[in-house]
Amino acid sequence: MLFDRFFPTLFLRPYASFRMPSLDLYDYELPRELIAQEPLQNRVDARLMVIDRASGEIEHHHVRDLPQLLRAEDVMVKNNSRVVPARLFGRRTKTGGRWQGLFLRSDRATGVWELLTKTRGTLQTGETITLDDRDARAGGELMVIGRDDQGHLLVQPVPNESFDGPPQAIEPGKWLDKYGRVPIPPYIRDGHMVDADVTNYQTVFASTNPEDAGSVAAPTAGLHFTKQLLDEIAKGQTASAEVTLHVGIGTFRPIEVDDIDQHQMHEEWGRIEEDAVETINDRRSGGGRCVAVGTTSVRVLESCVTNRDETNGRGIAATWTGATDIFIKPPYRFGVVDALMTNFHLPKSSLLVLVSAFAGHDLIRRAYKEAIANEYRFFSYGDAMLIV
Repeated sequence: MLFDRFFPTLFLRPYASFRMPSLDLYDYELPRELIAQEPLQNRVDARLMVIDRASGEIEHHHVRDLPQLLRAEDVMVKNNSRVVPARLFGRRTKTGGRWQGLFLRSDRATGVWELLTKTRGTLQTGETITLDDRDARAGGELMVIGRDDQGHLLVQPVPNESFDGPPQAIEPGKWLDKYGRVPIPPYIRDGHMVDADVTNYQTVFASTNPEDAGSVAAPTAGLHFTKQLLDEIAKGQTASAEVTLHVGIGTFRPIEVDDIDQHQMHEEWGRIEEDAVETINDRRSGGGRCVAVGTTSVRVLESCVTNRDETNGRGIAATWTGATDIFIKPPYRFGVVDALMTNFHLPKSSLLVLVSAFAGHDLIRRAYKEAIANEYRFFSYGDAMLIV
């Protein structure tokens, strides 16, 4: 399949002996049956492993216990980016050859879209691709413009009865809502979308602002929340703040160099605004913790740190908008994040490296072994951990 190369084999040798910064440290063996294929019917019934970094203790809870695990003085930071139905299927209009692609981003000024694609033969500039809608009926067309320096396909949408005007005027989100499919990872049902994924693979706090729709993968820690749970957390006086980070396909790309210091992180667009900054800094100055929901929230928060203390690396949050390629790995010193809620991650992934940087390699290795022994559910639709 098109995106298989972004995912490592899940049946790997156990963690190697301690040799920083070798990639073998982030390699583990996972039984196939522990890869969650569907979310639980009630999101808050997911298990929540609570890891105390100071004591090294590990406790077993459920996501519904979060109101009791968070403190009144804390602030919980969530990524409000909306997942777009970025996966596209169709045929080359001229030859009838099958085609599939993944929407990556668009340039609003030119109306040019960037896609990751797979097809037989070589796509020619000026030819068109006829897309299938979700019922496999032929629909919209994309015109090939060329390729960028990374080899990604550049296209423009062809106006039709549903989408008129120049390409610059066509809103990608609306186009993808009609012709796209939810980009389910290949370890879930071999990447095949079902209707329920439209809701299940979206957080309840995803923004409805078109500018906040840009993720091609869900910020999965946020999938555990319901509106009722958020209300209960708010009743406990824990503050809430939102950031935006559009999750790219590179999030899942396995690290392919043995020395992780040589890994080049992908860029993702993010933003943190003044109201979030004020809430975070106010709560932390009063002794509260900044609790990041997901590694994507961490990437924004650690990209916006200013006034770092040279001794311990601690700082304060500042407004920020832009692209970040921050690669958080040991021995990184966190500037703003005090606690982290996150899912269980793939072997040899930058996400597992980030979590190890936050909690320590030995503690995370022990936590993952305990999760497997207790049959936790892994990856996007799986269970979570709270590291404090």
